[in-house]
Amino acid sequence: MAELVPCNCLAAADASGRMIRHKIFRRALGPKDIHISVTYSGICHSDIHTAKAEWGAKAYPLCVGHEILGRVKAVGVEVSKFKVGEAIGVGCFTDSCRTCEECSEGNEQYCSGPGGNHGTYGSARPESLHPGGVSQGGYASDFVVDENYAIRIPEKMDVAAAAPLLCAGITCFSPFIEHGLKAGQTLGVVGLGGLGHMAVKIGKAMGCEVIVFSRSSSKTEDALRLGATKVVISTDAEAMKAVARTCHFIYNSIAFAHDVQPYLNVLRTRGTMIMVGGVPKGAMPGGTFAIIPRGLKIAGSCIGGIRETQQMIDFCAEHSILSDIELIPATPEDVDKAWERAINSDVKFRFVIDTAKTLAAPAAL
Repeated sequence: MAELVPCNCLAAADASGRMIRHKIFRRALGPKDIHISVTYSGICHSDIHTAKAEWGAKAYPLCVGHEILGRVKAVGVEVSKFKVGEAIGVGCFTDSCRTCEECSEGNEQYCSGPGGNHGTYGSARPESLHPGGVSQGGYASDFVVDENYAIRIPEKMDVAAAAPLLCAGITCFSPFIEHGLKAGQTLGVVGLGGLGHMAVKIGKAMGCEVIVFSRSSSKTEDALRLGATKVVISTDAEAMKAVARTCHFIYNSIAFAHDVQPYLNVLRTRGTMIMVGGVPKGAMPGGTFAIIPRGLKIAGSCIGGIRETQQMIDFCAEHSILSDIELIPATPEDVDKAWERAINSDVKFRFVIDTAKTLAAPAAL
C-alpha cells in the first residue's frame, strides 16, 4: 500500500501570518499522481491575504504558495505526461470537477461543479486528497498533484524567475487571449507591480504599444526598461488628457479602492478595461453612463485554465520572458520580512523562495 509523503514546509501559524517551520503529509501517490521535489516557490500577494484571513477564516497552521516549480521525483503507474527528473510546475489550483461546462472548455479556474476548483492552499477537501482535510501550498519541500493539473516546464524556464509566471504570468496572458489583444494595438497598464510588470512584458511580446500609468515618476525608468513605450503620470490631468481615447485595452491590477473613471477616459470607443485586482468595493464607475455612451466594457478575469497556462509558459519560453525577482531563503524570518516588504510595495517585482537549497525534505516524520 502506498504511503503518505512526508513534507517540510513553512506555514502561517495563525491569522497574523507569522511563519513557522512545520511538517505535513501529502497524500499517497495515486495512479495519476506526480510526486514533485519543490525547487522554487513564488510569493503572491494572495498568499498574504489568505494567510492573514483577509479573504475569510482559515484553519492553521496553513502552508500557502501557488507558484510552484520543481522536478518530478516519482510518478503513479498510470502517469503518461511526465517522467522522473523532468521540470514541472503547479499553479493556483490542483483539481476541479472535470465535468462541468467550464472544465470541459478548458476553463477549470471557473469550475462550476460541486466545490469549484481545488485551490492549491486553504481549500477544504477530503482527507483522501489532502491529509488534514485542507490543501497545503508550495512553501514546501514536496508536493503531490494529479498529472492533469501540472504544467510542463521547458528546461530553459527551470529557473527561479519562472515561478511567478504560474500566477502573475497567466493572470495577464489569459485575458489578453480571451479579449483578442493583438499586434499593433495599444495596451494601457495600471499598476506596475507583480502583475503589471508581467503585463508590460507579455503585451510587448505580443506586438503592442504599452503605456504604463503611474501615480508618480519613480517607476518611469523601470517601466521603460521592461518594455513600455511611454509612462503617463495618472495624477497629471493634462498628461491624462493628452492620451485620451488612445488605448484599445486597459489592464488594471490595482488592488485597492480607486476611481476608474480616469482610465475609462483613455480607452478608445468600444475599448475594454480588464480588472484583475481584488477590490471588494470602490473600484467601479458610479453609474452605467460611464460606459454606455462609448460602448466601453469592463471585464473581470481570474488566472487561467491548465491548457492556457501551458500555452503561456511556452509563449514566455519562446520570447524569453521571466519575472523580475528577489530570491530569498526558505526561513520563517526571511519570508516574514518579504511579506512585510510586499505589503509596502518594496520589491521589484516578485519574491521567490529558494526551497530546494534551504528547506530540505524530511526522511520521515
